[in-house]
Amino acid sequence: MENTATAGGPQLVQAIAWINNQWGDPQNLGICLSDRGLRLAEGVFETLLIQAGTAQLLDQHLERWRRGAQTIGLPQPPDRAWLTNWLAEAIKRSGIVAGALRLNWSQGDGGGRGLGLTEGEATGRFWATLHAHEPKFQLQSTMVSTRVQRWADSSLRHCKTFAYGEMALAKREANQAGHHDALLLSSAGGLCCGSSANLLVQRDGRWLTPPLASGCLPGVMRGEAINQGLAIETALGDALTPGEPALLINSLDCKPITAAALPLAKPLFETLLQLGRPDA
Repeated sequence: MENTATAGGPQLVQAIAWINNQWGDPQNLGICLSDRGLRLAEGVFETLLIQAGTAQLLDQHLERWRRGAQTIGLPQPPDRAWLTNWLAEAIKRSGIVAGALRLNWSQGDGGGRGLGLTEGEATGRFWATLHAHEPKFQLQSTMVSTRVQRWADSSLRHCKTFAYGEMALAKREANQAGHHDALLLSSAGGLCCGSSANLLVQRDGRWLTPPLASGCLPGVMRGEAINQGLAIETALGDALTPGEPALLINSLDCKPITAAALPLAKPLFETLLQLGRPDA
């Protein structure tokens, strides 16, 4: 486990990980080299916010996790009851009651060296990490990526898979240009999302977000905003209008990308969590 020393006090655990029935430090535990998630990015994951020892919007995350697993042909991931017990143990061992939890589910072993996989051969493999985390609401600068776009007709566009190489490339492009993050255009036209968050823009007092047909990921917080009538889907232009509130939101943070959104980000984030159904 990753620890940080405190002056005159006990060490505070900053991260804990689990795989193959072993607990430990995320940097020390390993995954089997034959795992298809490692070799082929054949897996799905969820990142959840833990607040006061409670997994926020757990049911919504698990539903997307299961849908993604089904879409890419994985065995069904661990069920809610098992995960709830596992999370209680992770919090007990680490003491982390405010954090970022990542649940991973891969195809597991099977199929040999290539792409082939015989029916019933997949085993499925679960591993997870829990890091200390508090939501962030600081103003971020962005640019529109010239190297990466979201493909509106991708068969995996709505799955949160391990294949995040393009998103990392977009963020690196922005960082190298002196920005915090990149905005991505859809192959169908118009702004789509950020590298790891959904885009919300406020126009005429209403939050707008690109439709799923643009290729954006069906984010859990995005879904809550729509379900609660706080946002609607609509196509956006290729650039933000100067002065309009705009932000990037995911399950961990809500980051304003224009000054006009700075006072709106935290209240929106907290409202969505309050209106959702946090579960232990």
